Amino acid sequence: MTCAIYIDAEGIDEVKSMYEKEFGGEMMSKFVALLYRMKYILRWSLMRNTSTENIAEHSYYTATIAHILAVISRDIFKKDINPDRVAVCALYHDTGEILTGDMPTPIKYLNPEIHDVYKKIEESAAKKLINDLPSEIKPAIADSLEEKDSTVLRIVKAADKLSAYLKCIEEREAGNRDFVKAESQTLEALNKMEMEEVKYFIRHFIPAFSLTLDELE
Repeated sequence: MTCAIYIDAEGIDEVKSMYEKEFGGEMMSKFVALLYRMKYILRWSLMRNTSTENIAEHSYYTATIAHILAVISRDIFKKDINPDRVAVCALYHDTGEILTGDMPTPIKYLNPEIHDVYKKIEESAAKKLINDLPSEIKPAIADSLEEKDSTVLRIVKAADKLSAYLKCIEEREAGNRDFVKAESQTLEALNKMEMEEVKYFIRHFIPAFSLTLDELE
């Protein structure tokens, strides 16, 4: 059976009424609808961008890089890590920004107090999203949004940084010097992580970002 629900200017009450008639009053979750709003939240808001990047795009890139890092960790350095778990954690890593927006890095890390307060705000936003999930699936998704494993989180953080680094490279390659300092600072932060998976990734994958389309083919 196909059910089509249309939202008009009269507001959400009509939608709720239609939903209750169709599904017998089951809880309507806004979780996925909120996820789809990630595409409206732009990153790098203090910078001049030749190509804008939203948090939906960033989350996809970060999840892909995180999965690759975890495979490198497992298959090359023989560590006990689940790449699928890492990838899903990375996919959800910025979902709190649906409610908070993206705070520019220079502001977020201006001092420890701001960083700590913003971290608590992000955690509160994540809990709000989780609480809107149907109870039957809430625990499984909450595990990914509130990942506690330090190894998984470390790889996701590295993937997040690598995604930012690649954005900086792309902007520099497009002739935008606004990202030159950010590129240098991000590479420095990656080096300070002292992760062999990151070194492997940089050595094998980063050089291709200087190639043209014809050279990539």
